[in-house]
Amino acid sequence: MITIEEHYPGRIFKHCPRCGAGGFALRDASSFRCERCDFVYFVNAAAAVAGLVFDDSRRLLLVERKNEPRKGMLDLPGGFADIMETAEEALRRELREELNIEITTATYLASFPNRYLYGGITYFTLDMGFICAATDFSRMRAHDDAAAIVFMRPDDIDLDAIGFESIRRMIALARQSPSSPTSAF
Repeated sequence: MITIEEHYPGRIFKHCPRCGAGGFALRDASSFRCERCDFVYFVNAAAAVAGLVFDDSRRLLLVERKNEPRKGMLDLPGGFADIMETAEEALRRELREELNIEITTATYLASFPNRYLYGGITYFTLDMGFICAATDFSRMRAHDDAAAIVFMRPDDIDLDAIGFESIRRMIALARQSPSSPTSAF
């Protein structure tokens, strides 16, 4: 089992965010406690979304990551949910920001935990995958976090070229679909 101790050493959390005292210590596998004021800080997973968008030829839309982590590797379009945003709203926003496309449907596929190393800190995420439909790719362009756009048949994708384990697992599920991308899910 992964513990936060492996990823949030004392060099990161030295002081209590409530009272400022030192002695902010690991309490258990998912929280820290202040020895002075008893404040407990829980480390929760951040919500993230990924869209599995297929074209009329059943090719899956992938993006090349423009930024770290995993710069240059393939990924599904998506990103983090904002505060007070639903997963569906986050999905629509992220695909609009990254690709300039509007999705017409989004059907939940599955979720997988992930680790996202950014700025020397590991963020634990819960990545939710959605099978999506988009009717118009004519204005699509790589933008924001996407360096390039690639369409590939799911069976032709080298999973080692995918930057994150959670995304590999989503693509593996998409490969199991016997007919249209949305009918098996």
